[in-house]
Formats: sequence, C-alpha cells, structure tokens
Amino acid sequence: MKQKNYPAMLLLEDGTQYYGWSFLNSIQSTGEVVFNTGITGYQEIITDPSYAEQIILFTYPEIGNTGINEEDNEAKTIYIKGIIAKNICHQPSNWRHSINFVDYLIQKKIPHIFGIDTRALTKYLRHSGVMNGYITNKILSTQMIKEMIQATSSIKNHKLVDKVTTKNLYKLTYNQKKPKTYSHLNQKINVNHYKKFNVAVIDLGVKQNIISRLINHGCSITILPANSSYDIIKKLQVDGILLSNGPGDPSSMIDIVNNIKNIIHFCNIPIFGICMGHQILGLALGGQTFKLKFGHRGLNHPAGMNQKAEITSQNHGFAVKLNNSLSKQVAISHFNLNDSTIAGIVHKNKPIFSVQYHPEGSPGPHDSEYLFNHFIYLIKQSKINK
Repeated sequence: MKQKNYPAMLLLEDGTQYYGWSFLNSIQSTGEVVFNTGITGYQEIITDPSYAEQIILFTYPEIGNTGINEEDNEAKTIYIKGIIAKNICHQPSNWRHSINFVDYLIQKKIPHIFGIDTRALTKYLRHSGVMNGYITNKILSTQMIKEMIQATSSIKNHKLVDKVTTKNLYKLTYNQKKPKTYSHLNQKINVNHYKKFNVAVIDLGVKQNIISRLINHGCSITILPANSSYDIIKKLQVDGILLSNGPGDPSSMIDIVNNIKNIIHFCNIPIFGICMGHQILGLALGGQTFKLKFGHRGLNHPAGMNQKAEITSQNHGFAVKLNNSLSKQVAISHFNLNDSTIAGIVHKNKPIFSVQYHPEGSPGPHDSEYLFNHFIYLIKQSKINK
C-alpha cells in the first residue's frame, strides 16, 4: 500500500530553504547536513555510528531499491538525525530484503525529506561547505525561521564518541559470531584455529563489518569503551589493538588521545587505526587535525601514492595535518588523490599504521582488504620478536 505524503521543509543554518515531502507527519530534527556519493550501501550508511547527529544527503537519485535486510546493519542503534533523498523506492527488488525502505523509515521514525533537487543541494554544500540543517513538517513563520536559524547555527557536536561507544567491555570469538563473508575474500584467508590472536578494539563507534573482518582472520576480540586506559589494556595482554571509526571532532577527545599516547609510549604492540582511529593516532603522535569544507563520503575515493591507487570507501569530515612533530615519527603511506590530504601513515619505529578510509567497506570496494592481512602479519612478527 502506498504511504501518504506529508509536506516537509529543510532549513539550512544560513537561511536557505528546500521544500519536499515526508512519510511522517510530525518531524523536527536538527543535524549537520552532509552528502554521500555512493550508489549503493544506504543501509550501511544509515546504521553507521560515524554519522551520529548528521543528516545524510544521498546524491544518488533513488534509494530503497533493494529494501532493508537483516544482515547489513553496521550497528544496532540508529544515530543519524535524518536523510534527504530525491526519490524513495516503494517496491524493492532483492531476495535478501525483509522490509521495504518506506516502511523502515516509518517503523524506525527516521526523520526524512524527499522530492527535492538533491543535485542542487549537493552543489550548494560543495560551494558553501557543510552546515547544520533542520527538517520539519511545521509551517514556519518568518520569525520562527529566524529563531530556528539561530538555534541551528549554534549547535556544536564535539564529543559524539561518548554517545556511540560501548559502555562495557565484551568479548567475541570466531565460534561465537558467524563471520560476515564475501566469497572472493574468503579464498584469500586461511584461519588458523589453533593459534588465534587476541585483538582489542577501541570502540569509537565501531562498524560491525570491522569486527567481522577480524573474526574472519581468526581473531578473538575484546571490544573496549573509547576511554579505556593503558592499565586496562595492559591487563588484557592482547596481541594487537585496532582503533575504530567514529563520529565527531577528534581534537575534542583529549582523554582518549592521552590514553593512546600512553599505549604507544609504554607498549610495542601493533596498532591499526581506521578513520577516526587514524585521526586519534595522528593526534597522539603529535599531529593536528582540521575540518574539511565538505568532507569525503562515498565509495569511489582514490587513495595511494607513487602511481599506485586504491578505490576506497570513505566517511569523514576531518583530516590529519602533518607538522614537524608528526613528520619525525611517521611516513605518509597514502594520499587522498582528489585533494591530496593525508590518507594513511606508518610509524617509522613501531608497528603502528592507520588509514583515513574503510578497508572493511561494505558493500565495497575491497581494494584495501590487504590492510587486515598486514595487521595480522605485524601481530605475528611482534610475537616472534618477543
């Protein structure tokens, strides 16, 4: 049955207005409006904790074609503040889907607006930079619009990791969780069940697919709250540490950065940083971070150097800035080949590396899967050298 459409409005903090429709008749939601250029993967995007407090603009003209399934969620909780789309499909066609996207939006009460010119809005954000926005069904007077602009522009979302990180430590092993698999990747992985590695995942907003990739490599995993100290990690006696993706401004996470500094200083343990984890590592090693004008969010961002490129999945609004302190300790392994920002670093003396993209990318691409193999290799070498 076709759902009823209700008039809706998107108000940007600079006063720009867009009018469209919604399947919900009482929505009010404020968040940072960002755009994602991926053609597929809307389910993973909506359930990715890295998008906490953000309103996602999908540049692909129609979403919902494959519905929603039970397997591809990146987290159990939805943290986004809304979605913006050109068209939304009512009748999906995919054997894996369990609910259509329209019913999913209504069931989860996800604020949304569709029917607007998403191409024009994307071009506007590219020119003006990402900004906060407000989705509503209300008819706003001129005075109310002024008040909402003021309220929207004053919103600051700094310590979002506290909202998405696990509250308690928990463990997963290969046998406890069926790994998420891709047939062409499984052929490359040889799991040694008799010699598992214990990996600590610092949960800054970890995606389930990162956990699945580690489990596919035979790792036993301990998921830790973002603010876990060096003493806690030392007691676990893990073989490696992964710093996960996550939302917010990395420079505001002073306690987390200091904890990672202590781990780096007192341990000679392999560390792998992904996305936010990359930024936290950069800060812990003396670097700086800065906010990008409109971020990198999509499935086809080229990264590499020396005439070698990988097509990568990216989702971040901040980047690491190289300074003298950081350059003394690390070498740059990857650049973003669209804007030359730093996309990967390797420590010169310790088994530490990180990337500003997602090697576990689901639905893809999988060009960077080798980074998990490299992490396992570092763990093996570290244990040999002890």
